[in-house]
Amino acid sequence: MPSLFDPITLRGVTTRNRIWLAPMCQYSVEARDGVPTDWHLVHLGARATGGFGLVMTEAAAVTPEGRISPQDAGIWSDEQAAAWSRITAFLRAEGAVPAIQLAHAGRKASRLAPWEGDGPAEDGWEAVGPADVPFQGYATPRGLAQPEIAEIVTAFADAARRADAVGFDVVELHAAHGYLLHQFLSPLSNLRTDSYGGSFENRIRIVLEAADAVRAALPDHKALLVRLSAADWVEGGWTVEETVELSALLAGHGVDLVDVSSGGLDARQAITIGPGYQVPFARDVRQKAGVPSGAVGLITDPAQAQAILDEGSADVVLLARAALREPGWPQRAAHELGVPGPYPVQYTRGAWRRPT
Repeated sequence: MPSLFDPITLRGVTTRNRIWLAPMCQYSVEARDGVPTDWHLVHLGARATGGFGLVMTEAAAVTPEGRISPQDAGIWSDEQAAAWSRITAFLRAEGAVPAIQLAHAGRKASRLAPWEGDGPAEDGWEAVGPADVPFQGYATPRGLAQPEIAEIVTAFADAARRADAVGFDVVELHAAHGYLLHQFLSPLSNLRTDSYGGSFENRIRIVLEAADAVRAALPDHKALLVRLSAADWVEGGWTVEETVELSALLAGHGVDLVDVSSGGLDARQAITIGPGYQVPFARDVRQKAGVPSGAVGLITDPAQAQAILDEGSADVVLLARAALREPGWPQRAAHELGVPGPYPVQYTRGAWRRPT
């Protein structure tokens, strides 16, 4: 079988193939209480029946203030965790590994859902960050005191315990796209002068602390991932070289795979976008840091996805917008690559078939 459909094992977790669903915000908790809804069950469940090996939730906030918008899902309460449990049960029953992304939006919190406009949420709250440095056009955040940093690390650990209890087998820390952990990493947003700012060692401190806390909260057999923005795409920002160095360190802190994206921290970013434009970053992490990596970003074609694995650029591919368009993308990929497709029995009558 082509490697795209080979299983992969991280610790004690094995996914049936290497096509994973990337986390994508849905902004669909209309009650604004962080509790996932039928929308989340159907959205994520459709990708499990569509054949994805791992299905990851949207960014689930670890505190109320950590939401990007009031309509974000969370896992800071037992009520939210209980609602996730029926989703993890369905994903597992359909052969997919349930995964959750834990996040805190930091200075990019308290915003409208994208289709409502680009502005602050009407029923919003004060955003926080490493320092009182705003994202361009956003409100100025309040810089966190050190005791508050410790509280946020604890919130990540508590969220991981809830995630474990309700059936998630993989937890990902969101340290990308300009959200709180990424804000600490980048010298563009982190102007602190204490032990959490300045040097590379200080700027990465909260990420390592969060990784340690979450790893300790999870059973040994469950997997821990970290999503990093490999580069800010702005002069003076976080760099690919720093991403490689941090990735190697994360492996020593119990991280099993680095999910490699880029950008999101600064509106001045000069990104050159094209098919697989972030794949070289995943290759650097895999080959230079010696850490399993995931590639994401304009991966749309099955042959393209297979080539990424064949050339050794990544261990898995994560699909985002392509998966929104086509929940059964892995089934079509199997057809085009000439291997059996991952179908639930209810869907076998509609399986892709080669002309006879």
